Amino acid sequence: MERWAQALFTHSSTRESILEHRFLAAVAGQLWQEGEFDLAVSHSEVDNAGHDVIIEARGVVRHIQLKALHLAGRARRFPIQKRLEEKASGCVVLMRHDLRTLEITRYGFYGGVPGEKMPTLDGKVAKHTKADSSGSKAERPGLRLLPLSSFEAAPDAQTLTRLLFGEPGLRLGPIDKAG
Repeated sequence: MERWAQALFTHSSTRESILEHRFLAAVAGQLWQEGEFDLAVSHSEVDNAGHDVIIEARGVVRHIQLKALHLAGRARRFPIQKRLEEKASGCVVLMRHDLRTLEITRYGFYGGVPGEKMPTLDGKVAKHTKADSSGSKAERPGLRLLPLSSFEAAPDAQTLTRLLFGEPGLRLGPIDKAG
């Protein structure tokens, strides 16, 4: 197995961290380029929250679960936390990346429009990857499998940023009670 392909498994935490930083730099850089200087980034301290990162910009708070797939990767379904559905603007971002450089070449997006909940995760219940002593793989009731075909294509950070936070200049503030 090629050295970098092996590293996807043996150094998966390192890969995830690098890709998350690249994602954040791309989105924050795009917002900056569009003149959006007010943004906030937060992380979950525990892994059961349903999201990896929270970004707030243009009046939208996005709880984002990140997924990664290298360009030659064959995964066609991704385990997604059901708890993400509870968040006002929960979504999933798929980062397609180069195997050696970890450069993100394009994105996939699954979620609602800014300010709305994501579509319901109706996929199959995910199972543990390792079997127990009897050979059975236990179900993971809090996770659903999301098909690759469910992601909306976002070829670049500009497109992804608009899917996440709307058009430049847009502010999703409180509804005016008079109008």
